Amino acid sequence: MKKVLVINSGSSSLKFQLIDMSNEAVLAKGLCDRIGIENSFLKYTKYGEDQVIINKDMADHKAAVQEAIHALVDKKTGVISDMSEISAVGHRVVHGGEAFHESVVIDDEVMNAIEECINLAPLHNPPNITGIKACQQIMPGTPMVAVFDTAFHQSIPKYAYLYALPYDIYEKYGVRKYGFHGTSHKYVSQRAAAILNKPLEELKLISCHLGNGASICAIKNGKSVDTSMGFTPLAGLAMGTRSGTIDPAVISFLMEKEDMTIDEINEYLNKKSGVLGISGVSSDFRDLEAAADAGNERAKLAIDIFCYRVKKYIGEYSAVTEGIDAVIFTAGIGENNYKVREQILEGMDYLGLKVDHEKNKIRGKEIDVSADDAKVRTLVIPTNEELAIARETMSLLK
Repeated sequence: MKKVLVINSGSSSLKFQLIDMSNEAVLAKGLCDRIGIENSFLKYTKYGEDQVIINKDMADHKAAVQEAIHALVDKKTGVISDMSEISAVGHRVVHGGEAFHESVVIDDEVMNAIEECINLAPLHNPPNITGIKACQQIMPGTPMVAVFDTAFHQSIPKYAYLYALPYDIYEKYGVRKYGFHGTSHKYVSQRAAAILNKPLEELKLISCHLGNGASICAIKNGKSVDTSMGFTPLAGLAMGTRSGTIDPAVISFLMEKEDMTIDEINEYLNKKSGVLGISGVSSDFRDLEAAADAGNERAKLAIDIFCYRVKKYIGEYSAVTEGIDAVIFTAGIGENNYKVREQILEGMDYLGLKVDHEKNKIRGKEIDVSADDAKVRTLVIPTNEELAIARETMSLLK
């Protein structure tokens, strides 16, 4: 029986799932939080049982991995008898740069390449590396696999990923569009092919990963051909707290007028902008809708801006893919907010998109919500990045 441990390591947190790959069932999952901070704890759920919270001092990620494994093998909470039952560990790694077009088994050479990408993802790659090293120390004989958020987008053609900057900037620093959420976009495109009962290689899809971080991906014949995020996850859509694409001259203008440093403008664009900045209410769409329903104009405006930008990308990417077979909605907002889906697709009948309003009133279910006479399908597909990472890990072991 093959069991894969999936690890998603953040700066002060570590999410994990243990998946039985014989039937793709989640045996247990958890979150080690406040690592290296006072009052650290583990939230842990064994399949079919209530969540438990274990308060435990975790000084570093090695301690967090040890606590996760302890919970998995514990007589009361455990789902395996000992650590040797874990066949492999799949690690989410945010940035693989141009080095990685697919998932890889981790060795010293791979670790060096991931470390070389730190300057491209200074917030994400260091904790990803820390999580890998912690697992290697505790489970030295267990194969480790790196699954990259950027890998799926390495098929984007050069004319689509290059910025119109002097070419030597790309050659010196690797400044280009990389794209993110690749694991999610790849997973939902594969599910879409299964739902439509057609080979993925024959489909033209637009995948909308709409959560607090959000991106759109144009997928043609199974490959990513363009995506809305860029050199960093700041580009593209207006998101929960991120500005999305703006005129770059706005940055120097604001730095001068508001007397901001580089760090301050980065914080401003990444954490204080987006629908939070527009509304002044929240980055959470449930809060925004409640405020809009109560007459808050700025909350309504924030939702309108978000939906408008998604609509614009669907139109743009339908040209890139030269027609579309289906639009996919996934992630927190995409899966659960039927009003947002309707607002985005309103008036897009000209593309063949037409939603059945009753079918569309669902949350978190895999379903085709298209009207019977729609020429292009609208699919709601809950993403499952952990399962996608486990599948990539298993395929490499085979």
